[in-house]
Amino acid sequence: NKAHDGYLGDSVIGEWCNLGADTNNSNLKNNYGEVKAYNYTQQKMIGTGLQFCGLVMGDHGKAGINTMFNTGTVAGVNANIFGGGFPPVHIPSFAWGGSDKMDTYEFGKAMEVAQRVMERRNVPLTDADRKILKKISEE
Repeated sequence: NKAHDGYLGDSVIGEWCNLGADTNNSNLKNNYGEVKAYNYTQQKMIGTGLQFCGLVMGDHGKAGINTMFNTGTVAGVNANIFGGGFPPVHIPSFAWGGSDKMDTYEFGKAMEVAQRVMERRNVPLTDADRKILKKISEE
């Protein structure tokens, strides 16, 4: 859901995400080199083989007004990012915060928001959805 100005070039955005006005990402490094991104399997940053790579955001991710993402940033499921400056290039699932500090997004609160977001589109948040999200929150 991106109704406002901003740039999201070469990005992959999950379902049920909402990106505030003027949310932007870089998709090209200043040195035109290969973009590195967080790899969940290897649990580290690895080369992508890409020169252009923007934001990768998991389902139910949120970004506040004027959020800025560096090239190749990976934001996990239910990450809620806000505040000034650039957040880390790897934002874990169920993270809450920004460049200054990241806390854990409490599961119950995250589910309340997910339910409201989905109900707005007449889609129920099912028990299966909750179980999947709970498993991710515990990892």
